[in-house]
Amino acid sequence: MNISYYDFKNLTDQAQCNMVVNNGRVMNERTIDTLKYVLYELSCFTVEIAYNTANNKIAVMNVFQNKAVYAV
Repeated sequence: MNISYYDFKNLTDQAQCNMVVNNGRVMNERTIDTLKYVLYELSCFTVEIAYNTANNKIAVMNVFQNKAVYAV
C-alpha cells in the first residue's frame, strides 16, 4: 500500500494501527520486560508499536520519516 507520511499522520490512531498491522512489513521485533517492540515498514516510512504483553494492549506508537530514502 502506498500512502504518504502526512496522509498517514492525518488518520485516526485506530486507523493508523489497523493499516500498520494489516499492510506493514515487520522489520524487527524485540521484547523488554512486559513491552514487545515491533518495527514495521509502510510505504516510505517506519512505524514502531510497543505492545504491553501484560494486558495485550498497545502502549505507544511512533512514526518515523525515512528521509535517507530521498538522499541522492
